[in-house]
Amino acid sequence: MIPDFLKKFESDLKKYEREFVRIKAKPRKEKLLEDNLELKDSKFLGFPFFPEDKEYPKDQNGKPMIMIAQLNFEQIPKLKDFPEDGILQLFLSPKDWYEEGSKIIYHSKEELNKPTLNNFSFLSIKDYEEIPIYKLHQLSFEKCIDKGGSEDSQFDYLFDGIDYWDFTENLTEQQEKQFGEYFNSNGHKIGGYAEFTQSDPRDYNAEQRNDIQVLQIDVDDHIMFGDSGLGHIFISKESLIQKDFSKAYFYWDCC
Repeated sequence: MIPDFLKKFESDLKKYEREFVRIKAKPRKEKLLEDNLELKDSKFLGFPFFPEDKEYPKDQNGKPMIMIAQLNFEQIPKLKDFPEDGILQLFLSPKDWYEEGSKIIYHSKEELNKPTLNNFSFLSIKDYEEIPIYKLHQLSFEKCIDKGGSEDSQFDYLFDGIDYWDFTENLTEQQEKQFGEYFNSNGHKIGGYAEFTQSDPRDYNAEQRNDIQVLQIDVDDHIMFGDSGLGHIFISKESLIQKDFSKAYFYWDCC
């Protein structure tokens, strides 16, 4: 429910609302290199679905990469412009993921019927030592509405001509708390507004300014990018509609 002191802005703020899918990530009991989920299931960490005739991703040093996230769109509530089928994956390098060691791969619905890789003996425990997710997580989903996001450059609403942060300076402590809760963009999610510990990278590149957040992985009990950081996948609207994830990119930041 919108706080009383924001009700005069309610009709205008409606235009900024965005559907997104909240991800509930449940840690599993399996040890590293153990995964009792189905290969095609949505998950954080664990073993990926991967067609045998497709080259498994390797980093710049030739090391097999680790799958950080897998989204099976058939298991996910429908969002406008997002795929309704296929599997999207984020892979990170075992060692230099924090620089440029990432790959984003999409498997089409047709590819999901191909013979799949089942032997992952080429991965070792040491490959997981620096990875920002420490346990296999089973994912479930719920469609929700984002009201806005304090760190997302695309939430540019002006409150009586005043931007988000300047507006908070005139609020009481209780109002400021309600304000932050109402425009909360935290959590694991698909779509919606993004949360950052530093700043929105799209704000510094005119070509990326309108790019859409595909995935946000937030801090959790067994998840952390750097020092309390988050990981994201972004893509242009046109590429998203075309399912051309070769143009998607990974970004992370931390405190």
